[in-house]
This record gives sequence, C-alpha cells and structure tokens, in this order.
Amino acid sequence: MLAFLGGTGPEGRGLALRLALAGEEVVIGSRDAVRAQGVAEELSQLAPSARITGAENSAAAASADVIFLTVPYEGQRPLLEQVRENLTGKVVVNVIAPMRFERGLGAIAVAVEAGSAAQEAQELAPDSLVVSAFQNVSAEELTHPDVVMQGDVVVCSNHREAKDLVMDLTRKIPDLRAVDGGGLINSKYVEQITPLLVSINRIYKIHAGIRIVGIDS
Repeated sequence: MLAFLGGTGPEGRGLALRLALAGEEVVIGSRDAVRAQGVAEELSQLAPSARITGAENSAAAASADVIFLTVPYEGQRPLLEQVRENLTGKVVVNVIAPMRFERGLGAIAVAVEAGSAAQEAQELAPDSLVVSAFQNVSAEELTHPDVVMQGDVVVCSNHREAKDLVMDLTRKIPDLRAVDGGGLINSKYVEQITPLLVSINRIYKIHAGIRIVGIDS
C-alpha cells in the first residue's frame, strides 16, 4: 500500500490518482480523517476500479509500506515528528520543494539548513529509507488522467533498493521516465528547479517539466 500524507493537496491527489490507476492500492492521509475520506471518494469517481481510501495521517502511515510526503515544506517537520514511529524501516518518498512567493519576484527557493527537504526528512526519520522524487512534475496535469505526462523524474537516495522501487513506481505513470540522480545530497538541486519551473509556467502559461537528454533508457 502507498500512503500520501498531505494527500488532499494537488500533488498528493495527482500522484495517488495516477498510481491507483496503475494498479497500486493507495490511502490518502490528512490531519482530518473526514477530509481524507472525502478526497478518496472524489478520486474513486475518476478511477472507479482503483482501491483508494482515506485516513488520518498517522493511521495512513501505519497501514502503508511506502509513504509519500506531499505537504508544504513548513509542514514537514511537525508531520514527521507526529508519524515517525510509523515510518521505521519504510520507504519515505519526499516530494517537497521548499519555496516561497514574493510580490514582483514570484517563486523563490527556500534555504534548508540540512541541505534539502529530503535530507532534513532523513535526519528527522533516521530509521526510514528516504527517497527524493516527483518535485518537478505538474500537479495539475497529474490530476487529469486523460493527460499524458511528459518529462523525467529525477530520483535521489542513499538507499539503492528504495531508489529502485521508486523508479519502478515512476515508470507506472505513462510517459514519465525515471532518472537516477545519485545520492540524497543531490536532492537540493532537484528541489530548487521547481521554483524556476513555476516561474516559467507563469510566464508562458504552460505546465513545464524537465527532460535529461543523452540517456538512451
């Protein structure tokens, strides 16, 4: 089972929907169990044959094998402190891109003392296998199952098997390609591309992603 903590937001909804359509069983997590169940019902209407449920964040984390963190950056620390005991030995996929918005400047990357949101998550949940992925994928396009996704998902982790698992999950979403981005130390650069893409999207009124050229696979 895959749990999406903060899954009532656009990124969590979209990833949950796409992976449920690919045959994965998913649970939407939220601070409010009723809200999580409501979103699960909405997604089930888009994917009638999928297995989608909703639960409070701690219960969702306890029930799942792979946990996606899809909350805003400011919510990461309190969330992990709340659910940490339910993450031991599990793969934790960090989808968070720390950024803020300033008038006249748009989206700006937020500096993280640990280096990146993913590295901070690994420090906060040392007994988990943290993987950084999906920060540069359009949340809006994910929520429309008739839209064919384009681009690459750069996956970073210090844990080989966990990274391979997340790369396999990525390939279940047509036509996304998983790219091995090395260790978790590189997640900083992947996260900081997101504010740039947000600015490009606003300027050109598109849903830009990234593509790494020169890779045959």
